[in-house]
Amino acid sequence: MARIRSKKNSSRKELITLAAARLFREKGFSATGMRDLAGDVGVEAASLYNHISSKAELLQEICFRIANTFTTQLNELEANDTMSSIEKIEQVIRFHIRMWVDRIDEVLVANNESKYLDEPYLTTFYNERRIYVRRLEMIIEDGIKKKQIRKIQPYAVVLLLLSAVRGIEFWHRTKKNISAAELEDSMVVNIINGLAAQ
Repeated sequence: MARIRSKKNSSRKELITLAAARLFREKGFSATGMRDLAGDVGVEAASLYNHISSKAELLQEICFRIANTFTTQLNELEANDTMSSIEKIEQVIRFHIRMWVDRIDEVLVANNESKYLDEPYLTTFYNERRIYVRRLEMIIEDGIKKKQIRKIQPYAVVLLLLSAVRGIEFWHRTKKNISAAELEDSMVVNIINGLAAQ
């Protein structure tokens, strides 16, 4: 019987999850079947159930893994008393950019396919996302209060940041002649210059 092709230091479930993220991104969650996934990882469909219980479990794994990754990074920034608010926002932007560059399959699935999560996971995921946005607003508000950030509507700033980094999907598709590092630095300079108090 065929075995799941594995890479060094990668668990079989991890390989299945990453393959699922790629397929969910390319075909959509609803249009991706277990046979598609099995073919991608090189096993019979029945063999997948030795590692996962369902396609829904994979979607949960992808969405909450991404959510937890963003939340962990934000926890670390909030706990850092040596950084200014504008420095924290810069680190948020850089982190988001790197996630969109390095883990675009998972990020896009969490953004676009999370609507297919079963309850109570769907409500929990959306609540976590709202809390995350609110916490970003609070960093902006603190920066305004400390005169590190221009007086601007915090929620509008968060929407701007999230929308700007989402544009990296277009960079992936067009393969413009700019490296990921150059893209990151250029985006950070332009966004931060627009936010920083004069």
